[in-house]
Amino acid sequence: MRQCVSVRASAAHLPILFLLGLLFAAAASAQSLKTAEWTKTNFDKMSVEADEILSGGPPKDGIPPIDNPKFVSSSTVSQWLNDKEPVIAFEHNGVARAYPLQILMFHEIVNDTVGGKPFSVTFCPLCNASIVFEREVGGEVLDFGTTGRLRNSDLIMYDRQTESWWQQFNGTGIIGDYMDTRLTKVPSQIVSFATFKDAFPEGEVLSQETGFSRQYGRNPYRGYDDINTSPFLFRGEIDPRLPPLERILSIPQGDSHHLLPLTELADTAMVALELDGVPITVFAPGTAASALDDASIADSRAVPVAAAFIARHQGMKLDFSALEGSDSRLVDAQTGSQWNALGHAVDGKLKGARLQQIDSGVHFAFAWLAFDPDATIYRK
Repeated sequence: MRQCVSVRASAAHLPILFLLGLLFAAAASAQSLKTAEWTKTNFDKMSVEADEILSGGPPKDGIPPIDNPKFVSSSTVSQWLNDKEPVIAFEHNGVARAYPLQILMFHEIVNDTVGGKPFSVTFCPLCNASIVFEREVGGEVLDFGTTGRLRNSDLIMYDRQTESWWQQFNGTGIIGDYMDTRLTKVPSQIVSFATFKDAFPEGEVLSQETGFSRQYGRNPYRGYDDINTSPFLFRGEIDPRLPPLERILSIPQGDSHHLLPLTELADTAMVALELDGVPITVFAPGTAASALDDASIADSRAVPVAAAFIARHQGMKLDFSALEGSDSRLVDAQTGSQWNALGHAVDGKLKGARLQQIDSGVHFAFAWLAFDPDATIYRK
């Protein structure tokens, strides 16, 4: 793991290992990236400055990805996976899978094949960035690992085929033969395990049988997501418009993004907006435990889950509101159909319908604004 210690906002409360980690990273960034670990990497192709890249502590694959994931049914995991715990929910070609953050916390990458197609499910705890990528590029299936390096506090991945380095936050090759190549992102969500089970009763869950011995269910970054905490191993300037570890939902508009702080959703289950004439509704009818709060993820505080959908079905604009008596569903005014947090109609005239998800995920504000400083902050 990285310097897996308690993180506090005040330097006076930082453990000595955390401070040593900062000093180590500062020294390592000045060294050449061309080490014995990276004999295949083409360092002649590089789109970022070397001094932007810091060592996070572990070596290449020191945080080991999961290459041969095993899955179990939702009904068999109650002994180790709490209903409140956050999972990455992903579905392709009729196959729905949940990737618990209690496992991704210790591995950060799962190289998987879902519904016959290869994907990489990724999570960077330091940025709260959960992103699923197609891992076939130009007809070649890539397998991803962790470099042990960070840029803007974000995971830098590498592919084993060419050992090119990739920025997890935007899926772009930054060093090597795949420089400037961009991986295709596919929609996914962080939701509670209960929400996943309700939406996908036959869904599969990533097993704790990973081939590694880890304290799954424990949070090695205890207290990290205090909204005013200083990000770990981040050298950039903090955008003053938002607290650094504010969770934001990123909603695309053309080549730019609108960032909706999740604190805006504290007292509402949805937000309706219109971008370029397209009706959009942010669904936030439920919560999940934070993966980065208490030492035990199951005991952590609840945070909103959110995703943005085009509020239209077969040409009909839909207006949503919270369903009375429910804390996990919305209802549309046009048909009275009920919808869950994943944008699925689960009851009523439109039962079985699904809305198109368009957001780019929920991340920490400092990370998004480091990579996209021109993003607009949305306020209700």
